[in-house]
Amino acid sequence: MAALADVYGARIRGLATRLCANRSDADDLVQEVFLQAFRSWPTFRGEADPGTWLHAIAARTCRRRFSRAAARRMPAASQLMPWSETTVMQVAAAPEDEESESERREAVARVQREIARLPSFLRVPLVLKEVLELSVEETGSALGLATNTVKTRLHRARLALRKAMTAKAAAVEAPAPIYEKQVCLDLLKAKMEAMDRGGRAAEFTVPQAEVCERCRAVFRELDLVQDACARMDEGTMPASLRATIIRAIEQRDRAERASEARPRRGRRPTQGRSRR
Repeated sequence: MAALADVYGARIRGLATRLCANRSDADDLVQEVFLQAFRSWPTFRGEADPGTWLHAIAARTCRRRFSRAAARRMPAASQLMPWSETTVMQVAAAPEDEESESERREAVARVQREIARLPSFLRVPLVLKEVLELSVEETGSALGLATNTVKTRLHRARLALRKAMTAKAAAVEAPAPIYEKQVCLDLLKAKMEAMDRGGRAAEFTVPQAEVCERCRAVFRELDLVQDACARMDEGTMPASLRATIIRAIEQRDRAERASEARPRRGRRPTQGRSRR
């Protein structure tokens, strides 16, 4: 178990720090994951990758911990849609070969800060899908949610992060749409579904010639949101946290061994009994 903590501890802690409100809660979550892994170790057959196995335990732990968390009030889904906005991000409207790397880095940093502010019912599936790169189906299985529910929450989380990212960014006037609103809505849906299918490089299969400049800028903003998730570092495993985990595992192991060594109640020694 110490070897697993050394190899995968940083990534599990990176996940925890993006799901929890503070470092103390994140450390508690990491410790809980490895204690669960210790208890489940006898059932691990080695058929799956140990990292995947640990991530599955982390996902289940997240589900238990956050399922009853109070949800912060969010704007209605209609308020997150971009159609009423009169501006788009300057970095998203510029040609790719002219975009400012510093503005791009600032946009990524804003998204990463805002992820921690999402309510847990949006934050947990987003992190599992975009940071751990689980599929939509795997995310649903880990959280006990239907696939369509996961998709709905992912779409809302991306739109909420895009809204927060663009609020303080350098902006330019949004190009006028050339299609009716429903066409743009259909294109946005297709973009989101492409992001659901793909990992960190989802392909959008609609021909670019059919996407107006306004939609193209909005889609670039969504790509920045996904890129921010992809750029999240794996975190670190402080030596003190590692020592705490190993100590807790050793204490649990000693307690279980002592429990197994004690005679069960209700049983009497059979030696010395006389037959009549």
